[in-house]
Formats: sequence, structure tokens, C-alpha cells
Amino acid sequence: METTTDTIRSDLCKALCANVDVRKRPDGRIYVSTPFRFPDGDSFSMYLERLPSGGYRISDLGGTMMHLSYEQDVDRLREGTRGKVFSQILSEMGIEDDDGELALDVPANHLGEGVFQFGQALTRVHDLTFLNRVQVESTFYDDLFERLTAIVGADRVVRDYVAPGIPQAEEYPADFAIPTPAKPLLIFGVPSQAKARLATIVMQHLQRQSFAFRGMVVYADMALIPRADVSRLTAVADEQVPSLDEAEALIRKVRSAVYAT
Repeated sequence: METTTDTIRSDLCKALCANVDVRKRPDGRIYVSTPFRFPDGDSFSMYLERLPSGGYRISDLGGTMMHLSYEQDVDRLREGTRGKVFSQILSEMGIEDDDGELALDVPANHLGEGVFQFGQALTRVHDLTFLNRVQVESTFYDDLFERLTAIVGADRVVRDYVAPGIPQAEEYPADFAIPTPAKPLLIFGVPSQAKARLATIVMQHLQRQSFAFRGMVVYADMALIPRADVSRLTAVADEQVPSLDEAEALIRKVRSAVYAT
């Protein structure tokens, strides 16, 4: 058994070493090439810098955030549910975030462990872009809430609004409401086909009960919702915003609706 484990250890060390390389840069930092890759094949950015203490700082020099920015707004990683998970990852892995540059300080005798720890941390950060559907919907609603409070103030936005005086009202809540002297603006976030259908049902129920309101639909991405579902929502909603990324449209329509109600 000892011979077998020694052989396995030797084979693994050879395989791992064959996939790790180091190159000194003109600025004195050392670039570390590892098997860690983004899904598109690009290598993780890892650079070593000697610390006065004798240890090393492992840094991505901002490369991870830059890579993620090609496909999304990286500032959103620091907001809402994403932001909490992002902060938790950095805390658990001992990573510093210096304005987008991620770094880890390690003693010289733990450099190997530090490189793998850093690679694991960057992998987890990148995995934030692949949250499951429930988590994605959660971050969408967090983001929408933050946008609405930025427009009218946190004290004016009501979450999970239940219309007063309506039969079985608790079964037909709106995601958000902004009360006004005349009639409330009810806002429905729509990140999926299922939610598009639910929002339609809720607004239809309130309209049948003669509840006075203005209805607004904010899509995560309108293009991803089947045309028939969008058509039904169009028939019952007063306003629609095709995407949460269309910030100016959201601001304009919310302000217009609030002052018009």
C-alpha cells in the first residue's frame, strides 16, 4: 500500500507541475500560469509580489473583474444578494478587494497552498455569474427594489403589497407598491415566463374587483419572455420597462406614474 500511495503521489506531483509555469515580468512581479481557466479558455490572472515580511502577495491585478466585465456589469456583484455572497467568499478565502484587484497574502512556506486557495477563490467569484434560477430571481428583485428606492426614496416603496378591501387579497400581492394620494403604483418584476403569467393574473383579479391602481411591469429581459405572455401583460399593465438595465426608462416611467396617480 505504501508503494502504491508513493506512486500516486509522484504521478500527481508530475502532472500538476507540468501544468504550472512561472515567468518574471519587467516590473519585477512573477506571473504564475496554472490550470485554472475561465469557461472561454482564458487563464486566471495570478501574479506574485514579494512582501517586506518575506511572504508573497498573490494578486490578479484586476484581471478577474475585467474579464467578467466583458459580459456583465461587475458593480452588480457588490449589490443585493450577489454582494452578500461575494463578500462572504472573500472573507472565507482571506481575499482582499482593493477597488477590483483581488489579492491574498501568504507566508513563503505556504506559497503553493496560497496559489491553489487563490485559484479556488477566483473560481467561486466567477461562479456568481451562474447562480441558479431561484437565486437569479432573488437578485433581480433586490436590484429592482434598490432602483425604485433610489428614484422615490426607501420610505415610499412597499414590498409584497396587499391591496386593502379585496377578497383573498393576500393571494394576489404586488411585488412593490408606491402609494400616492390618488391610487397606488403597483410594480411587478418579471424575470421569467411563470412570473409573467402570475403578474397577469394578479392585475386581472384586482381590476375585476374594481381596485384603482396603475400597473407597471419591469422585465429582467423582455426578449426572453414568450410573445403571447408579453401580449397578455400589455393588455393589463399601464406601463412596461423592457429591461432593468434601461435605467432612464425606469426612472422616467416611475416618476411619471407617481405624479400622474
